[in-house]
Amino acid sequence: MEVAINPSIYLPAQVYAQKHGLNLTSVIENFLVRFAQGNKAETEQAIPDVVLSLLGAGEPVADEDLNGREAYYKHLEEKYK
Repeated sequence: MEVAINPSIYLPAQVYAQKHGLNLTSVIENFLVRFAQGNKAETEQAIPDVVLSLLGAGEPVADEDLNGREAYYKHLEEKYK
């Protein structure tokens, strides 16, 4: 299979690949895989293990206190009584 690439695009891509120690073919293949997946990749990204380990840590915060400011101030009041 042969694909024609504009030289004004190919040359900077080749330089990029070389700077990052990559093969231009693998760079193009990775791009095409991401392009083919489209929004699917954005919505189905795996949650890193570090983030999963933090889920459920701490006390729940009220729905109306989205940034946790009230809970934080309550914590400080109790801490410094």
